[in-house]
Amino acid sequence: MKKLLYFLLPLFGFIACTAQDDPKPETKPEEVDTVTLTLVDQQATVETKALYSNLWKIQAEGFMFGHHDDLIYGRDWYTDAGGSDVKEVCGDYPAVFSVDFAEIMDDRYSTSDLNDDRRRTILEARARGEVITACAHLNNPLTGGDSWDNSNTMVVKSILESGSETHVKYKIWLDRLADFVNDLKDADGKHIPILFRPYHEHTQTWSWWGRTCTTQAEFIAFWQFTVDYLTKEKGVHNLIFAISPQLDGVGSVDNLLYRWPGDDYVDFIGMDSYHGTNTNALSTNVKNLAQLSKEKKKPCGVTETGIEGVRDGSGEEYRKYWTEQILTPIIGKEISLVVMWRNKYDPTHSGYHYYGPWAGHKSAADFVDFYNSSFTVFSGDLPDMYQMAEGVMVK
Repeated sequence: MKKLLYFLLPLFGFIACTAQDDPKPETKPEEVDTVTLTLVDQQATVETKALYSNLWKIQAEGFMFGHHDDLIYGRDWYTDAGGSDVKEVCGDYPAVFSVDFAEIMDDRYSTSDLNDDRRRTILEARARGEVITACAHLNNPLTGGDSWDNSNTMVVKSILESGSETHVKYKIWLDRLADFVNDLKDADGKHIPILFRPYHEHTQTWSWWGRTCTTQAEFIAFWQFTVDYLTKEKGVHNLIFAISPQLDGVGSVDNLLYRWPGDDYVDFIGMDSYHGTNTNALSTNVKNLAQLSKEKKKPCGVTETGIEGVRDGSGEEYRKYWTEQILTPIIGKEISLVVMWRNKYDPTHSGYHYYGPWAGHKSAADFVDFYNSSFTVFSGDLPDMYQMAEGVMVK
């Protein structure tokens, strides 16, 4: 089990203090600079504030590796207890477990075959001390289509119209989310914090909340309405709100601030990046992400990334993908996490819809090298993410 240096420093200090050396003159303890962060929800739980402090602290030392739906299904298995494609390759679970809340919220809530497993795996991840993040590929509440139904530009406008049929329906969806997260409790009965990123990739055109279906004013009002409704009306106090524009080519800090809802409405600055093998784009955008994080005193990370099939430009399986395309462009830049998109359950291997590692891929050995890097953080490397980090205050 590998550990980062700053996690070991307290142990070194303990060993030094117990050594039987000659008495030395007393010296004043070195003062630790304290950083003060502010959460959107002023009533956030103690554990939520603690997680937030650690999201900030950990990015100075390395990044947590995450994988979407990793504990629910993989390339060759489905809802097996303890399952994980990541663990099968490197022997450890990802530090970040990503899950989708859409089927908990929208009209699929009573028919989904995975909602029980979503709850189960969130509890398992929390029991190991891992970080849980959630997106929401919500169906279109106006047309009845899916997330990718961008045929109507009135969806968000209708949601924001108090008393409208769509407004009433959407509040029911938010009520279901509130009930679900308010019921998520760890073994000690404490609410489990979730890094929640609603309306992700709002910079793109594909979704009903995206840039072609909403005006800037509508998107910002929609985001603020969602945050206020959950925290102020539904009493949800275990969410950390993350925004995640999609940026694939080389961009700027301004691209990351597209339709920014306001510093008082965003906790975590994410970025979804489907840059392929354009390492310059990833490196540049992550550098900008880290810069913005410092300026706004909000932790940051790559909330979704990967190449379908983990293939190179010629279509072949990319043997050195993890060290060359993920580790190298990011190493030395202060971000807290990198989350790969899912590995679809496909036991016949008829397709290539996987973005994370799995045992049969030619990049598996390289993933082990990636795992062994002192810069990558997996489940076994994590400090207690739910105890306040030293030198960080959250209000």
